[in-house]
Amino acid sequence: MPKVIFKFNKEKDLWNNWDTINSSSPWGGKNKKISILSKMCKGKKLKECKKDLEKFYKSVYESKLLSLIIESFQKAWDEISNEFFIRLKKITKKSFPFDKITAYLTMQLRCPYDFDKPWFMVSMFRSIPSVLETCGHELMHIHFHYYYWKKAERKIGKVKTADLKESLTALLNSEFKDLWFVRDEGYPKHKKLRQFIEKEWKKQKDFDILLQRCIEYLK
Repeated sequence: MPKVIFKFNKEKDLWNNWDTINSSSPWGGKNKKISILSKMCKGKKLKECKKDLEKFYKSVYESKLLSLIIESFQKAWDEISNEFFIRLKKITKKSFPFDKITAYLTMQLRCPYDFDKPWFMVSMFRSIPSVLETCGHELMHIHFHYYYWKKAERKIGKVKTADLKESLTALLNSEFKDLWFVRDEGYPKHKKLRQFIEKEWKKQKDFDILLQRCIEYLK
């Protein structure tokens, strides 16, 4: 079975903090911490605000809690890991394409991923059930990129393929929720597409047919 390894990498976390502020991410909303980070980093290159970011997170980066949090997340995921990948294969009829995936801890709520390496991030400020759901969410994205992205993009373009990739995580609620007990809510702009996916999945639990119907819906 594939193995998800939880780690902390300060350089990746500094990048995620900077990128969250300087991207169009909905996670860069208004709260006290984001406001402080925005003053540090908005419109700047990472190297220009890196020292300020390190100073801001110094107490967290040096805390012994980091290793305890990583250990807790690792133990929790290992309890459900095999079942998750068994179900993912049963649903898509395809095995997860990588043997090892890294889950990096981040101080942000935003959790980006890289489908090529592969790795994704989980927030240290989320509960264990929420982190498990994040893992399932990001692993589904990586799975989709490997097997389905190129074919879908040729038919509906990059933007709609990204919408499809994000919306298919609605299946986490019907097929995986008992593993972590929290819902995958998705983004408001995908509400109708997620409802369509849930409706079509109830009619016929065939992932390939679901993808075809979604592509037709999005054309």
